[in-house]
Amino acid sequence: MKSIIDLVYLVPLFPLIGFLINGLGRNYISKSLSGIIGSAAVLASFIVSVLIFNETRAEAFTATTVNLFEFINVAGLNIPFAFQVDQLSALFLLVITGVGFLIHLYSTSYMHEEASHHFARYFAYLNLFVFSMLLLVLGANYLIMFIGWEGVGLCSYLLIGYWFKNNEYGNAARKAFVMNRIGDLGFLLGLFFIIQQFGSLTYTEVFTQASGMFKGDSILVVITLLLFVGATGKSAQIPLYTWLPDAMAGPTPVSALIHAATMVTAGIYMIARSNILYTLAPATQVVVAVVGLATAILAATIAIKQNDIKKVLAYSTVSQLGYMFLGLGVGAYTGAVFHVMTHAFFKALLFLGAGSVIHAMHHEQDIRKMGGLSKKLPITHITFLLGCIAIAGIPPFSGFFSKDEILVHAFAANPVFYIIGLAGALMTAFYMFRLYAMTFKGTFRGTHEQEHHLHESPWQMTVPLVILAFLAVVAGFVGIPELFAADAHRLEHYLAPVFKLSTEAAEVHHVEHSTEYILLAVSLTLIAGSIFFALNRFSKNPETGEPEGFGKVLANKWYVDELYNNIITKPLNGLGVFFNRFVEKSGIDGIVNGVGKGVQWGGRQLRLLQSGQVGSYVLWMVIGILLLFVITIKFL
Repeated sequence: MKSIIDLVYLVPLFPLIGFLINGLGRNYISKSLSGIIGSAAVLASFIVSVLIFNETRAEAFTATTVNLFEFINVAGLNIPFAFQVDQLSALFLLVITGVGFLIHLYSTSYMHEEASHHFARYFAYLNLFVFSMLLLVLGANYLIMFIGWEGVGLCSYLLIGYWFKNNEYGNAARKAFVMNRIGDLGFLLGLFFIIQQFGSLTYTEVFTQASGMFKGDSILVVITLLLFVGATGKSAQIPLYTWLPDAMAGPTPVSALIHAATMVTAGIYMIARSNILYTLAPATQVVVAVVGLATAILAATIAIKQNDIKKVLAYSTVSQLGYMFLGLGVGAYTGAVFHVMTHAFFKALLFLGAGSVIHAMHHEQDIRKMGGLSKKLPITHITFLLGCIAIAGIPPFSGFFSKDEILVHAFAANPVFYIIGLAGALMTAFYMFRLYAMTFKGTFRGTHEQEHHLHESPWQMTVPLVILAFLAVVAGFVGIPELFAADAHRLEHYLAPVFKLSTEAAEVHHVEHSTEYILLAVSLTLIAGSIFFALNRFSKNPETGEPEGFGKVLANKWYVDELYNNIITKPLNGLGVFFNRFVEKSGIDGIVNGVGKGVQWGGRQLRLLQSGQVGSYVLWMVIGILLLFVITIKFL
């Protein structure tokens, strides 16, 4: 009898079929049917993922590779098209398909105003996105991961620019695509170095060989740094983070899909999967931790002064991704994956909650024009509040457990990391409850017509909110730290086989329980104070004017986009104009056109010889004979 593991190919196959049906039949399928096909495809994948997850929970389970067919076999390099099923991939399958299905269900109502062929196109893109992400996490080698990696990059371009008639949205999609390609170049170079060093791209072969190398080997540092460049692009870290807030141009469910469970977590997954390589490259780990921490703080400061409800959440995502990279950098691989999971729940909840607010406000996104929505949108209000509490890190909500695990490991590695990380956590609590207070508390600040039409969203939108709110509340209990109960961190036990090689090679840093209690008390007190201050300040006196002074700098995102535009974009555009004018037109075109003109001129001159006079033809014949005669005598 076949094991469910052998049917793992069904998980990405269902969304692929949904993509083909909706994509090819978009002009013939009704809106309701395309929504059902798109959602059912991901639901089917989720059901298979649950069955696979249950098998991976067994103590006797070992990582299994399912070979589908031979992909590349040349010059001793063998790369099969194969899927690897282990605890890490099974966990990501659950998150991607589970949250993905809820976003599909939500979209059936949120996108109801679209024409039927655009509606089907939207669901085709969503299904292709989920397929690509599943391919990324299931691949048994780096090449399959890279195919999925490029697939989600393409789909992000299609979804961000879904409303393609709007030039601004098209520019945002192009920006995301180009910045991801910059990171992908680093990833691709890393793969070439892996092939050169290990002669393979298959995880099991690469990691087994790498585990025998000494810590700090220069080739490992080069490989891990190049892979990290790829991760900075996909997971929006400094300096390749500016595309992510602009990705808000897409429909709100797309923002939830990109920012919560799928694309932006690809970089985290890749480093977690390559954990032994990074453990053996401590210099790279420091770089990862510092870049992650810097990104977390920078994005948090920007989020404080944003007034677009989706922009606040976008910068919040960038900041939380920074915490995940901090966890990876200090060796807290389980903590980083834990935060990926909890973040998927509460961030998808917050984005979908924001979509519910935007839906009720007739596409208004400025929180300065909201306020007092708690009475009109009770379900959205309660679920959004639960999401804010979770991301702020208040126990016993999920964000508390995952963020605390990262910060404790950061303290063990370097107390400075902890202090800076805690400052970011305080800013997170502040800007999230500023957002909550200005949206749901106080009095309504919109137009009379907006207030008259305020109503709670339909069940297709509120049911996903309720489910995600429940998960945001309880998901943290799978990772209860030893501080509260010995041997209660079920996620750590579950993922232990994946990180076994790293655990054996890593230097263990322990934090005394007494110290951990002090850190916990300090952080919770400061976070509670930050929340109370934000609620008290913005419920009674919301910011309705334009920011001034330093607030203007934060509102304009530290002018990083303008800096990139002036030092990179404009010089490159100028260089392009120069090459176009002087190299392309005057140089290359001049040579090509000159050859053509020369041939034409030569043809016109030779045509003069065709005079039609027999005497001239005899003369030329005699001259030719004489020339041949001279040449013959000379060579004889």
